[in-house]
Amino acid sequence: MIETLFLPLALAFIMFSLGLALRPGDFRVALYGWRGIAMGLCGQVLLLPLLAFLISVALDLSPTAQLGLMLIAACPGGVSSAFLTHLARGNIALSLILTVTSSLLALITLPLIINAVVAGQSTDLQLLHTADLPLGKLLGGLLLVTTLPILLGMFLRLGTRWVSERGEQVVGKLATLFFMAIVLVTFVAHRETITTGFPEIGMATLLLNALSLCGGVLLARLAQLGRRESIAIAMECGLQNAGLGIFIALTLFQQPALAIPSVVYALTMNFGAIAFLWIVRRQEAGSFA
Repeated sequence: MIETLFLPLALAFIMFSLGLALRPGDFRVALYGWRGIAMGLCGQVLLLPLLAFLISVALDLSPTAQLGLMLIAACPGGVSSAFLTHLARGNIALSLILTVTSSLLALITLPLIINAVVAGQSTDLQLLHTADLPLGKLLGGLLLVTTLPILLGMFLRLGTRWVSERGEQVVGKLATLFFMAIVLVTFVAHRETITTGFPEIGMATLLLNALSLCGGVLLARLAQLGRRESIAIAMECGLQNAGLGIFIALTLFQQPALAIPSVVYALTMNFGAIAFLWIVRRQEAGSFA
């Protein structure tokens, strides 16, 4: 009940708060900045799976743990990445574009990555095909939880002006509380899985999150992008759609052990992103000191 009702509603409210802060011009600027989109997708599609593979080899993970880590790395960006980008004063429009684009690309890249890992391990797990992916559920979830709430927020703020700047600030504070509740609910709902799987997979998920955040910043710097774009790309690389990873592990592979890395990462990625947010805000405060 909590996961099927509260989490989607909380995420939708968070996206609504982002819609209040967005302007149509933000998307035009983000779309013209093709380097930001290219670097963000490069981080999602290439950097994360490479980091997951290197980490699993370095830590000598079991085949199941390695496949589970590769699964979460191959998943698209999570919807909470845009909210944390907003809190870090990054480019929200770029973050949203990357989330939607990586979700669509995952329909092709995710089966390719997982099939390559399974074939390399010579396991008996059923190979994942594009047709097996929950296409309707993925796109429907993006529409209901992300797109519609954002459009509603933009409409109320710009089209009808029913929400003032003060109202936007109040909604933003409530969205922050909802985000903290999501982190807490994730831990409570999966505490047994997290405590059981953390000894083996905990360090791997922490490393993957930290290196992906840093890797996102590095990619943005290599492309000579600005601070706001660097934050957006880092958050997109560091926050994955863990729910999709759990769904694939439990429903398509029917392997509960395969879902452990996604469950653990669902918790650790938020703490990593919050730490990154704290560092970014400290740097920003220092620059105005």
